[in-house]
Amino acid sequence: MTTNELSQSIVVLRSVIPDDAFTAPALGTVREGSAVVIREDGLLLTIGYLITEAEEIWLTRHDGHVVPGHVLAYDQESGFGLILPMAPLDLPSVKFGDASAASLGSPVALIDGLGQTVRSRIVAKQEFAGYWEYLLDEAIFIAPAHPSWGGAALFDQDGKLLGIGSLHLQMMMNEDRADINMIVPINLLLPILDDLLVQGRVNKPPRPWLGAFSAESNGKVVVMSVSPKGPAAEAGLRDGDIISEIEGAEINGLADFYRKVWTSGPVGSEIPLRVIRNGREAWLRIKTADRNSFLKKPQLQ
Repeated sequence: MTTNELSQSIVVLRSVIPDDAFTAPALGTVREGSAVVIREDGLLLTIGYLITEAEEIWLTRHDGHVVPGHVLAYDQESGFGLILPMAPLDLPSVKFGDASAASLGSPVALIDGLGQTVRSRIVAKQEFAGYWEYLLDEAIFIAPAHPSWGGAALFDQDGKLLGIGSLHLQMMMNEDRADINMIVPINLLLPILDDLLVQGRVNKPPRPWLGAFSAESNGKVVVMSVSPKGPAAEAGLRDGDIISEIEGAEINGLADFYRKVWTSGPVGSEIPLRVIRNGREAWLRIKTADRNSFLKKPQLQ
């Protein structure tokens, strides 16, 4: 299929979020991006942060026709979000590819809901740890970057869907700093799709959540900020703290920190953390929570 044909399956997504939503201060109350039709009934796939806590969803086809949508599911682990159109979109669905088989250097195309296409290549497939307690074992990175990446659809040469655009980042390439996009691989959706469709969530216990936004610096985990009223804030974790140990075990970077938190016990468990604050050692005990319990739930239509 040509990129023009593929673009017919992608719509512009606009969401409206209440002012008092938990994610409103960080992500805003009006969010715009793209979504792609993945089933003949019009089911759409996007990146979840665009629709988290949304009270209104509007989907716009290339011809300007607007259809309301409903948030069906948002999976915290993968980052994917599903939307059900509330009226027929009359658009073709795309076919899934195999992101795990895509190799470095492979030509790809990232297409947004306006039909803008950026032809890129896969420049890396590697672990990605996000500051918002998010981890992918193998994300896809492409260059050059698309200017409208959020929810955009990544296709291989055969016109099959490889993933959904999530972030704009920079990396060093040939001693120069290059703009790249991080893509969430489509393979993460297939094992959980049935659960999301039936239950709106994956059928397993939620991951423990701290509510800390952290970065890695020379292998150290540094707290940039904490979510108001979240577990970390309640326990006294502060901006600038360096988290050095969890349950007596040293931490080797952000990904290692997340994995240790997620395997520390069920939601509601207390986790002892050793932090370095202004050059001094301190111990905190954080009672983990379910991130979803802080979020507004989609209203039934």
